[in-house]
Amino acid sequence: MNEEQWDRVVKYTELQGTSGQENLVRAAFREDLTPLVDEIVQNGLGGLYGLIKHHDSNAPRVMFGAHFDEVGFIVKRITPRGLLEVKALGGWNQTVVSAQRFTLFTRHHEYPVVSSSAAPHLLRGQSGEPKVPTLDQILFDGGFTSDAQAEEFGVYPGDFIVPDVKTVRMANHNRVVSKSWDNRFGIVTILDVLERLQNQTIPNTLMMGANVQEEVGLRGVGPAVHQLQPDLFFGLDSSTADDLTTAIGQGQLDHGAILRVVDPGVIMPRRLKEFILDMASDEHIPLQYFVPNGGTDAAGAQSQNNGIPAVTLGVASRYIHTHQTVWSISDFQAAEQLVEKLILNLDASTVNDIIYGD
Repeated sequence: MNEEQWDRVVKYTELQGTSGQENLVRAAFREDLTPLVDEIVQNGLGGLYGLIKHHDSNAPRVMFGAHFDEVGFIVKRITPRGLLEVKALGGWNQTVVSAQRFTLFTRHHEYPVVSSSAAPHLLRGQSGEPKVPTLDQILFDGGFTSDAQAEEFGVYPGDFIVPDVKTVRMANHNRVVSKSWDNRFGIVTILDVLERLQNQTIPNTLMMGANVQEEVGLRGVGPAVHQLQPDLFFGLDSSTADDLTTAIGQGQLDHGAILRVVDPGVIMPRRLKEFILDMASDEHIPLQYFVPNGGTDAAGAQSQNNGIPAVTLGVASRYIHTHQTVWSISDFQAAEQLVEKLILNLDASTVNDIIYGD
């Protein structure tokens, strides 16, 4: 990974944007995407795509979709003592939320906040093991002394709270710890691959971008697919690694890109699977099968229009949906290579065979 790529990783993983509050990430992405494509389109919910148009209007339309949003919280109520009750945006493990730094985004300002926790001193003398607070019981502390003072600083229900974390390389320099690799992975991959494709001949009309509100129910992908009318849809996302204690768990770091062959929302189309496996083998791209319990935007895309063959590609990462995600640079590079080679090989004959072949 060169310095320019690393700077891009840091930039996008440290940007803060949860579901419904993706504007900072989208603005940066629009600026970086614009010089790499022929046209920028945005839908009503806020999804943004760049198009590289083929000279033949009948060329296949191939869509790669990441998502802007990361998990976070939204303010539900301000207590009389100035603390914030919240509602989770996306899936959180309640055991990892307490005693973490976040940023509170109000209409005009950003403020540091910390999630509440009970000090061990206050737990002494309790019988049995202390109970882990539920998400609804965790308060967020911005240092305000009352609800009136919080409102004086412009804090109101509906404001957003997003993790605040720095991105760093780990000791072996092949692994990284950051927040929001789910799914700034997809954003960075799109920009990197589009740079590599400059001055190359692309055999399709290519549409690459990101959707909003994936973490709260795949809400943004439907409008994007309806707007752009792709023939094929590829989700780009970071998924959960299960490799801490076994070499047979789903998603092993340093084993290459992942191919989500089935999940609760998608059974990968047979011909599409065969094409990707053959191409990865021919190009010597490390690839691992992945059968997760969660879904991605591919599930929201496949039933749109008249039906769209869809699958999600990506990387496995440890501790997603927390402040500290650990991921592999070599896996990331394999995924980028896979995306680039797919784009260059999806011509009209291949896409027709994927959709209509026996």
